[in-house]
Amino acid sequence: MPLNIIIGTQWGDEGKGRVVDLLAGQADYVARYNGGDNAGHTVQVGKQTFKLHLIPSGVIQPHTVGVIGNGLVVNPAVLLQEVEMLRALDIEIGPKRLKISHAAHIITPAHLALDAAREQARGIGKIGTTLRGIGPAYNHKTERSGLRVEAMRDLENFAESLKAHVETINKQLTTLYNAEPLDAQAVTEEYVNYAHQLKPYISNVSILLSQALQHGENVLAEGAQGTLLDLDHGTYPYVTSSNPTAPGALVGLGLGVGHIGHVIGVTKSFQTRVGEGPFPTEVDGSTAGRLRGTGVNPWDEFGTTTGRPRRVGWLDIVLLRYALRVNGVTELTITKLDVLSGLDALKICVGYRAGDQVYADLPLGPTDLDYEPVYEELNGWREDIMSVRAWDDLPAAAQAYVEHIEALCGVPAKMISVGPEREQIIQR
Repeated sequence: MPLNIIIGTQWGDEGKGRVVDLLAGQADYVARYNGGDNAGHTVQVGKQTFKLHLIPSGVIQPHTVGVIGNGLVVNPAVLLQEVEMLRALDIEIGPKRLKISHAAHIITPAHLALDAAREQARGIGKIGTTLRGIGPAYNHKTERSGLRVEAMRDLENFAESLKAHVETINKQLTTLYNAEPLDAQAVTEEYVNYAHQLKPYISNVSILLSQALQHGENVLAEGAQGTLLDLDHGTYPYVTSSNPTAPGALVGLGLGVGHIGHVIGVTKSFQTRVGEGPFPTEVDGSTAGRLRGTGVNPWDEFGTTTGRPRRVGWLDIVLLRYALRVNGVTELTITKLDVLSGLDALKICVGYRAGDQVYADLPLGPTDLDYEPVYEELNGWREDIMSVRAWDDLPAAAQAYVEHIEALCGVPAKMISVGPEREQIIQR
């Protein structure tokens, strides 16, 4: 069986978790390949809501094995909290159902402290980081001074390395940022305890997944964040510290290019982002409130990890086409079509204007978004579509909206979600 990859085509928060949960019904392994607990996937199954940050959302399906790849940075405290949260909800998670790559890097309290100090020092130039220590952990990875999960296998040496790590960052905190140092001994004792608990989960993920694919098993790669937050291909510098794009799945899991089957791009029927940075189709006022929701529902536009209200706007086809190209997307999943119900008119950005020039594609990529959006307007629909399960039962205006997206992008929309729950999906 091939490796199928699920990626976000926007700034994350596209609803990948519910898509992964659905497709995991036919998967043997579901593998996260990038990011850390700055990401959040929400899965609604009946009346239960699962909010996950590190463990792949596909583990809600009882037969799957969850994999945390080498492309992640892992906060052991958060990971163990998630394990306990799932167990409390009757989802059994243990070393047989969860594997952690030996080559993933560890986030420590020192990384969190450094993240907060750096963001405060940026002042008005802040990036909008989630303050989860992600950036500093990836910094140390590229500086070749990071702590890898495999270090947890030798508790004595791990303790020595961790204490030295905290003491080094303490010097930066006090001398560069005038911040309080951490208690290196307390951090070391805490993390040695985590290491003792996590040792049974450590695995060579590359071998595990390669053998699974060779034996005909189904592997689903679960991306976190979205294309426009990619370190290389996003709205730099307002990006994450990893590669959420489809090629990142290969590097982040230790797999070769010959394994790829389908690349499933998930997009909302409108646009959102969290944090700082450009957003050409952003709206405010009553339209923004209508798209965002109030926060009463788990699926409203408030961050799974941070709780921050998301910025919202109309669907941007220019950015979507860009995402489809850099990921090699073979099919689309459109989420939250139900949110658009009740709007009299819908807008889609089909180009960017600069003076007399109109661009259908980004001249210099998403770092250059200082343009006026060019919109097309389509009819909305009044019907509640959350109970619809067949394409032919959608209102004509809803069908026209989806078909127009397909025509503008040249990629078929194979699935359309009309609600947060597992069965609220239209398959074409």
